[in-house]
Amino acid sequence: MAEKAVKAKKEKIPRQPMPEQEPQVRARNFEEVPLGYTPETAMEEAKRCLQCKKPACIAGCPVEVDIPGFIKLIKEGDFTASIRNLWSKNSLPAVCGRVCPQEIQCEVVCIVGKKGDPVAIGNLERFAADYERAHGSGALPPRAKLTGKKVAVVGSGPSGLTVAGDLIAKGHEVTVLEAFHKPGGVLVYGIPEFRLPKEIVFQEVNFLERQGVKVECNAVVGRTVSLDELFVEEGYDAVYIGVGAGLPRFLNIPGENLIGILSANEYLTRANLMKAYMFPEVDTPIPRGKNVIVLGAGNVTMDSARTARRLGADKVRVVYRRSRDEMPARTAEIHHAEEEGIEFFLLTNPTKYLGNEQGRLTGMVCLKMELGEPDDSGRRRPVPIQGSEFELECDLCIVAVGSGANPLLTQSTPDMQLNNWGYIEADPETGKTTKKGVWAGGDIVTGAATVILAMGAGRKAADSIHQYLTWGW
Repeated sequence: MAEKAVKAKKEKIPRQPMPEQEPQVRARNFEEVPLGYTPETAMEEAKRCLQCKKPACIAGCPVEVDIPGFIKLIKEGDFTASIRNLWSKNSLPAVCGRVCPQEIQCEVVCIVGKKGDPVAIGNLERFAADYERAHGSGALPPRAKLTGKKVAVVGSGPSGLTVAGDLIAKGHEVTVLEAFHKPGGVLVYGIPEFRLPKEIVFQEVNFLERQGVKVECNAVVGRTVSLDELFVEEGYDAVYIGVGAGLPRFLNIPGENLIGILSANEYLTRANLMKAYMFPEVDTPIPRGKNVIVLGAGNVTMDSARTARRLGADKVRVVYRRSRDEMPARTAEIHHAEEEGIEFFLLTNPTKYLGNEQGRLTGMVCLKMELGEPDDSGRRRPVPIQGSEFELECDLCIVAVGSGANPLLTQSTPDMQLNNWGYIEADPETGKTTKKGVWAGGDIVTGAATVILAMGAGRKAADSIHQYLTWGW
């Protein structure tokens, strides 16, 4: 009876909301939107966890964080122990607490959520990481005895950083090779400042560097050095490839070469990594439109639309060929976009761009759609409604309809097997590729996916690499 009473009491505590900037204020700045929990709020939210004997939330996490464990420590006010519990499974808790889709992974299976709102696992993870950054001692997790083995990690995105963190802890020497001038991969070039501040990413990278990870930027593997040279000339014992899927995709419709049409990849890289939103203080210009259309419906679409709003657009519209139910973006990101005045044109498909005599974009022709039978993705297929063409005016169009595998590295490695779409063939349980001593994971294997799934792939690969370095292939 006493156990039931405690459970009922916990269920009565409402989910603690995280305070945010007001929409009309944040829509014109690049500061982070959610403001974080106070210690008191975090401890109150942590009380809602039932400490299940068979926690489904752990199974729902791709890196198997001990969710009840770190939450219990927050409830007890032991924030230092809480972050150390997190670090044992997750090298990037401050990142995951902000951008991980908890609502479809750990929180969706939370028992508390069966009768109400689930425990705010992501918010609590962010709190533990932020508290440590602000108040922690700077102590590092333990590291195993040095093995003398060298590992090269190609790409400093979420999967690469996870591999680096896991292998440095196991005693191996790790060097991360990053093509851009700053580390972080998609965390810095793809996710806007208002969702994931760059300083957070750089501090997470610095945490790995303090443990012994070496980071080399401006290192374009496949151009400045080949994979084979990493083994033969640089003396690495194993290589992990986590270069993401950053090749832009377009629609291949008439007028696509007009001035004012660009990929979300370029747009967000300029705005995020190169801080074009601070021009002319930072000398990287970016196209600015007053009447902007963003094509797509994923998180990248929402990031692009919300960035355009902050860069001064009077009107920002998202054009998507399916309905709201099929939108792949996180519910929170769609909600934030709507709060900031982004308009949605759903069941709408562009068929042609329109331009003026100077070759500049002035609008697009669109076709209304209706949903038919499900396609291979399981979503209902959009079917054109004949004779429903109409025009939308715009002076800037950002294409955010997905990305592909960049062939820069893979084309220079002919003995590594690729699939029909140019992604690397790798064992889903180990990350092993067909090339001895080489592993791969994240978007370059699966295609565009989430940060935490890339980290999960990195965790499996790191375990396999450690086994290889210890016992052999």
